[in-house]
Amino acid sequence: MASLSKAGAALTALREDLTGDVFAPEDPGYDEARAVFNAMIDRRPAVLAQCADEDDVVRAVRFARELDLPVAVRGGGHSVAGMAVAEGGVVVDLRRMHEVTVDPAAQAVRVAGGATMSHLDRATEPYGLATTGGRASTTGVGGFVLGGGTGWLDRWCGLAVDNLLGVELVTADGARVHASADENPDLFWALHGGGGNFGVATAMTLRLHELPEFSIALALFLPEHGPDVVRTFREVIAHAPDEAGGGVLYFTGPPAEFVPGHLVGTLVCAMLLTYAGGEDDLRKVAQPLLALPHETEIVGAMPYADVQCMIDDPPGMRHYWSAEYLTGAPDDFVDVYCASAEALPVPTGTQYVLLPQGGAIAAGPHEYPVPYRDAPWAVHPYGMWEDPADDERCVRWVRDVRADVRPWSTGAVYLNFIGDEGTDRVVAGLGAENTRRLAELKRRYDPDNVFRFNHNITPA
Repeated sequence: MASLSKAGAALTALREDLTGDVFAPEDPGYDEARAVFNAMIDRRPAVLAQCADEDDVVRAVRFARELDLPVAVRGGGHSVAGMAVAEGGVVVDLRRMHEVTVDPAAQAVRVAGGATMSHLDRATEPYGLATTGGRASTTGVGGFVLGGGTGWLDRWCGLAVDNLLGVELVTADGARVHASADENPDLFWALHGGGGNFGVATAMTLRLHELPEFSIALALFLPEHGPDVVRTFREVIAHAPDEAGGGVLYFTGPPAEFVPGHLVGTLVCAMLLTYAGGEDDLRKVAQPLLALPHETEIVGAMPYADVQCMIDDPPGMRHYWSAEYLTGAPDDFVDVYCASAEALPVPTGTQYVLLPQGGAIAAGPHEYPVPYRDAPWAVHPYGMWEDPADDERCVRWVRDVRADVRPWSTGAVYLNFIGDEGTDRVVAGLGAENTRRLAELKRRYDPDNVFRFNHNITPA
């Protein structure tokens, strides 16, 4: 740690040099600047640098190195573990850098490091183009993609990382590096699942796919019908084209227009079938599910960017999530999954999601550090609540779900779905052999582990 006089001089210089804004603990606006998506996170960084461009990122990283401070990177700030904010460190806040530039002829898009899914989806929509994005419009594109990236389109066009064409990176020594299949290919490989361990992604280029139509079928069921819903959804997906995605989920019925009054405030089972195509084709796939006794349904074409906003979380909520990736979803698993739903904390914003994989996910490139690719299903207990008094029961329920479904677990996991669950789970999210290779690259690009506020890879 630098002396107070050196730190003060360096901070003064950063304030003068940065095009964006700088916040220290004594500054007005500091508390607002450090707040993140998960209200359980209350960390006090030494400095927050709200960068306006890549030059600002370089300045902020060099400032941190001068004072021997670790760096956290904020894109969307959506990490459940609060990885976008570092206690006593420097936050490189990219939120002002949210430009999205579409090249329709190349079917590619350049996304600045602070862009959210909403920025991306709204920019590509006028061209009838899209790529796999997170299931909430507020998720940051950068962390989502670098961590692997699963969403409503992944069975059709692959994981987000499968569509990564290039990354513009500022490394731990303040250098600017470009990584692609042809340039720094080892680093490019590491960025396919290795997250923010290797630098600040100031921009990335993604492959786009033609998506002139998008459709959904959403139906709400009484929870006692859950086992039939899951088994039918399982059979539908087994025979559906890759354009079909979605999931089965349990949640507390919200006071929303599409929710019948008798379901508000109670446990609800729902199926959401998404389709990268028109309503007629969707209805053919969804017919067995819509034939089940249900309380209400919404079926039809809907812009993909609007669907991305459907399950956005309100700000100020408390979060604890986890996940298990499964070898399959046989009948005995279905019984356990639905029984676990009966204990879901009601009424809270908590969701319990069963997601199908397969399709383009399983067919994608296997050389990248995304070992959950071959799992046909994923279970995602998503604890979300407002009252701190609910902390214990909600966290306990998420952990109980993991224990309940573990007999069917492959052992692999998507790291963006979990918080800080220890080193073993990081290895499970990358693969043991991949982790060894990533640790060697970490030593090369970040030997001092400056970027440690992430699912961390320790330099070898």
